[in-house]
Amino acid sequence: MRILIAPDKFKGSLTAAEAADAMAEGAHAVYPDAETVRVPVADGGEGTLEAAVAAGFEERIRAVTGPLIKPVGAAWALRGTVAVIETAQASGLAALGSEPDTETARRAHSYGAGQLIAAALDAGATEIVLGVGGSAMTDGGSGALRALGLRPLDAAGNIVPLGGAALADIATVDTSALDPRLAGADLRIAVDVRNPLTGEDGAAHVFGPQKGADPETVAALDAGLRTWAKVLAEATGRDVDVPGAGAAGGFPAAFLAFTEARLESGFDLVAELVGLDAQLAGADLVITGEGSLDGQSLTGKAPIALADRARERGIPVVAVAGRILATPEQLAEHGIEAAGALVDLAPSPADAIAHGAQYLRRAVAELLAGA
Repeated sequence: MRILIAPDKFKGSLTAAEAADAMAEGAHAVYPDAETVRVPVADGGEGTLEAAVAAGFEERIRAVTGPLIKPVGAAWALRGTVAVIETAQASGLAALGSEPDTETARRAHSYGAGQLIAAALDAGATEIVLGVGGSAMTDGGSGALRALGLRPLDAAGNIVPLGGAALADIATVDTSALDPRLAGADLRIAVDVRNPLTGEDGAAHVFGPQKGADPETVAALDAGLRTWAKVLAEATGRDVDVPGAGAAGGFPAAFLAFTEARLESGFDLVAELVGLDAQLAGADLVITGEGSLDGQSLTGKAPIALADRARERGIPVVAVAGRILATPEQLAEHGIEAAGALVDLAPSPADAIAHGAQYLRRAVAELLAGA
């Protein structure tokens, strides 16, 4: 029996790789002779780098400017001429060093993410997969392009400060020093949202509050993004206020303007990176899961997208999650034949998080034993 074990992370409890190890132990308790293949997956945001490294990419570390100037150590990965970068490594909420508030929401920027792109180009990468998610900034990718040579200028010709709030002061951009290697690079931006850059469904209004923005700050950030979109359109003739451009504080916008970057399904990109279809080809059973299987999961997050691929091949799927809010009928529509939640085994949600591996092993074993 060959079992493909491909979970996403259990946020706040287990990485995808740790979850896969625990699931494998639970599977071997029931099927000791089974071959288990562990393939951590992700949606294109946080966890994408981990999935790439587990699939054979070489992890590298680079000191970069964090979202509030302070240096941070950021990881990225390379295999051949393909690089994988998570913007959150350099410009994420976890790199703030403090709880987000209105000041950090205004000042946070993506300069460090641009430095990682430069490092990948320096290493000979010609294809760069950008995983976005968990970002601290709402700067429309302006900081990242600053690190790659772009100079945003105000009406007096002065360089505009970093950060989302400063976007409102940009009048034009100087592209004379923009890294020419960007023109020949294949930039693939993994997004799992369809939010535009601006407006009530845009980056500032939808994601700004998660980054510490109050209503006044949200309005200021949205106004800055509108100015940024106008300046980009004047400079390149391209409309960057498109579905998906609102991901990661509008990070894709700058690259949609000045490069041939493509917005792609996060899960599909990760599946390609880790060779998921080849692993599915020989599987008799799939075990997957994540922290919460809920309504958002059903929109195509990693475990459901994986289950859909397995269903198309006639492979049964078992899912385990920290909690399950989706109904059995909803899960069955995606080929998930059995599912279990850690909170149903643990005395409390806090205990389920603190001892996730223990309950995950038990949940998998009980599901397989009852199959």
